[in-house]
Order: sequence, then C-alpha cells, then structure tokens
Amino acid sequence: MKLGIIGLPNVGKSTLFNALTKAGAESANYAFCTIDPNVGVVPVPDERIDRLAELYHPKKTTYATVEFVDIAGLVRGASKGEGLGNKFLSHIREVDAVVHVVRCFGGSKIIHVEDTVDPARDVETINTELILSDIELLERQIDKLTKQGKGDKSALADAAVLKKICDELYKGVPARNVELSDEEAEVLKTVPLLSGKPVIYCANVSEEDITRPDTDNPYFVALTEAVKGENAEIISVCAETEAELGELDPEEQQAYLEDLGVAETGLSKLIRASYALLGLISFLTAGEPEVRAWTIKRGTKAPQAAGKIHTDFERGFIRAEVVPYAALIEKGSLAACKEAGLVRSEGKEYIMNDGDVVLFRFNV
Repeated sequence: MKLGIIGLPNVGKSTLFNALTKAGAESANYAFCTIDPNVGVVPVPDERIDRLAELYHPKKTTYATVEFVDIAGLVRGASKGEGLGNKFLSHIREVDAVVHVVRCFGGSKIIHVEDTVDPARDVETINTELILSDIELLERQIDKLTKQGKGDKSALADAAVLKKICDELYKGVPARNVELSDEEAEVLKTVPLLSGKPVIYCANVSEEDITRPDTDNPYFVALTEAVKGENAEIISVCAETEAELGELDPEEQQAYLEDLGVAETGLSKLIRASYALLGLISFLTAGEPEVRAWTIKRGTKAPQAAGKIHTDFERGFIRAEVVPYAALIEKGSLAACKEAGLVRSEGKEYIMNDGDVVLFRFNV
C-alpha cells in the first residue's frame, strides 16, 4: 500500500511524515521545503503478529508494510505550474490513496500560505487544483479517442464515459464521487486521475484538542462539514505529538498516550483508516520459519490469496487449512485447534476473512 501525503505548504505534512516513518525528512517553517518526495516504508502495527510470534518463536517475523510518500506542498495555481505544481502533481498519480493533511490549529507561530486558517478553503484549493489537472488530461484523452472513433465504436463509447466524468469535474465534483456503472468504472481505470484517488482527510490539531476534536475544535468541525458529501475517511492527529511519540520506546509511548487520554497512535489510526478506505484485510501465516501478515483486498478467494505468497501456490492450489486467529490463541496450538474441530478445510471458492491463519496445500 502506497500513500501520498499532500496538502498546502506548512500544514504539518513533513512533520507527520517524519513521525510516521522516522525517516528524518526535512521540515521547516517556509513554503516548498520539500521539493523531491521523501519516501518511508513502515511496518503495520499488528498485535496478532506479536502474539503469534510468542506462540511459535519463529526465525523471522514479517509485518505488512505501508509506503508513505511526502509530496511537496501544493498551492493555488499548481495545475498551471505555480510552485512547481506540475512536478508535484505527477507524484500523486503513483500512489494508491492520498492523505490530505489539513491545518486545524490556530496561532501565528507557524505561518500559513494563505495567511489565515480556514480548513474548508484549504480543502477546496487542493481539490480544485487536482480537478483542473484532471480536466486537462481528460480533454486530451477525449480528443484522442474521438479521432480514433471514426473506425472504432468502442473508442467513441470510452470517449462518452470520459466526457461524462469531465462534465462533473467542471461542476467541481472530484472523479472519486462521480456515480458510474461497473463498465464505466473500468473505463475510468484507464486514466490516472488525481481527483479519483481515494482520500483520507487528516486534521492536524493541537495537543489540547487531540481527545475531542469534534466538540473542542471549530476548525475540525468546519473540515468535517466541508467534506461530508465525499466518499472519504476523516481522522485527527497532532503531528507535533506524533513526532514526540516517535522518539520514545513502546512502553514510554503507551504511558504518554495514557497521559493524553488517547487510545492509539496517529500511525495506527491512519493505517486503520487506509485499510477501511481501500477495502483491505490481512491473513496470517504462522510456523517456526516465519510468522507473517499478508495484505489482500476484501473479497479475495483462497487461491488468489495463496498467489500472494507464490504464484505456484495459486497455480497448484488444492485447499486451504484455515483457523481463526482468536481460536488459535485461545487453544494455544494448531494441534489443539484440530482436536477441537476448529481447523476448516476450504476450497477454491472460499473468501478469505481478516485474521484467518492459513496453511495452503498445493501441488505443481
């Protein structure tokens, strides 16, 4: 999973990126501090992997991972090249989803590129630039398909779908919110639209508002109101607090979170929102050689899940021996689960569940 962190300059993108990845990306109080995107790969915190490792004592423990890309701040006019915008916009096309960081704290200590804090305006600024860039791309593609359509009816049909999307973009509707049939959605996949990316709005709040931003922070309330019609996730973090947490060991982190009255880190919150937004789950494999989490799309069948491990597993799939994670932990071993009749033998039509602990049988 590859997530691009975007937003206006100076809203806390690089501070959050550093906190999430401990990658040491430069963060400073001036616009366009980030020019080339910083990239960090982070293991997905998963207590299930920790517990299975305690059970199996494996030689290797492997968590699922998320790749974060810190993309430079966008400004009004980015779609026309303002602030080196075209270069920055191209980086967004390469990610699975965007984390749109929005400033939701006051004060004059950190300068704002628009001089005032206004989450609704800031969101509109970024979305408008993404939409304008998409319109330019779609118009070129529609023109190309229309010319092809003289001898190709399917090209004309595709052009009509893209024009439908373009008409909605002109109204200010992001591509991800345009209602499409399954066939039309397939056409949309052929064009890498920026406003078509799934989005998580990440409100950067002050530490004082971290526990109840929905009631204590008017900026967060304004952001929620501004994006309520979108198919998007909304979370709140304090980038500054996350940076401080990143300097602590796990036990100290837990104590700090308890002092703040917060249940989880911003990283956990963001990853949970990302999995929900993209429809992802994890199945688990466990044994003495390795305990590992594997990320798949919700609805994936057993042979395709096996293929995530190795193509031979999918090609020669026989069956999947499945036990729910909770049952395995409760009984303490796979043998005990078999005795209790908790291990199921599943075939090619089995749809994987989050937390399935699986042994795939195959023959090539």
